Amino acid sequence: MRYLRVVEDQGRYVASLPETLPPTPTRGEVLIRVTASGVNRADLSQIAGRYPPPAGESEILGLEVSGTLDETGEPVCALLAGGGHAECVAAPVGQVFPAPAGLDLVTAAGIPEAFLTAFVNLIVEGGLEREAAVLVHAGASGVGLAAIQIAKLSGARVAATTRTADKRKAIEAMGADLAIDSARQDFAGEIERRWGRDAVDVVLDPVGASSLAGDLRVLKTGGRIVMLSTMSGSEAGLDLALLMRKRARIVGSTLRARSRLEKAAIVARFKEELLPRFTDGALRVVVDSVFPVARAAEAFQRMRENRNAGKILIAWRRD
Repeated sequence: MRYLRVVEDQGRYVASLPETLPPTPTRGEVLIRVTASGVNRADLSQIAGRYPPPAGESEILGLEVSGTLDETGEPVCALLAGGGHAECVAAPVGQVFPAPAGLDLVTAAGIPEAFLTAFVNLIVEGGLEREAAVLVHAGASGVGLAAIQIAKLSGARVAATTRTADKRKAIEAMGADLAIDSARQDFAGEIERRWGRDAVDVVLDPVGASSLAGDLRVLKTGGRIVMLSTMSGSEAGLDLALLMRKRARIVGSTLRARSRLEKAAIVARFKEELLPRFTDGALRVVVDSVFPVARAAEAFQRMRENRNAGKILIAWRRD
């Protein structure tokens, strides 16, 4: 089978398609013939040597796919710890779920990483309740757009930020009540102006150091800040007195490093609670762009340059 090897050369990505033997599924795994794979910032970190796969997982890039089961031809999606950017992948059974009926299989590749990340961090870690107020940073990313939809489906009001003015339309199209250009506006001040002080129940934050103080400022007493990544840096000052006064919780969260057993439990709950909502139209995958595998380097470069609003997908075949 072919798989993607991507390296950086003088600030640009260069991709090749070497050949290797298809993976042999072990106990508790199934073989998937990949239709499409999703590009994620975790891929960029792995290329840079900062985010290796967990022990025992594939060294090949790629955290999510759509495709067909080798044995039955059933259309499926899968959440992975690695190996997705390839023609075939061995996926843990508990991390595989049916592709939604009526959704083309290439588009379905945009579900696993974005929607499961949003689900676990809003619902499981964030304890999101109906009529809550949610702040989603990097709102035009795949995870951000998924989080806005899930929060709105839960009855929440949503503020979302972006540092690119043109992306506000994508945020608003997903139902955000407040779309903030954080490159030109103080997001905390804007939320206070529109919603009042101490208004937010749950913050979903992949930005990190530069946004933490503002997150805490707008948080309600007893609110939660869920940190997903550290795009602006990993070391931040913190007003501990304010943290204690608000009885706030800061939760660190990753999905890739969780055990297969834990991921299987998350996927099972997602299948029951949210997967049917793709078929009835309440949830949808926002696709920024689809690249053929021969142009995969362009896909990675597009994400690096932060030009996408929604998911960037790589098509391996058309079913």
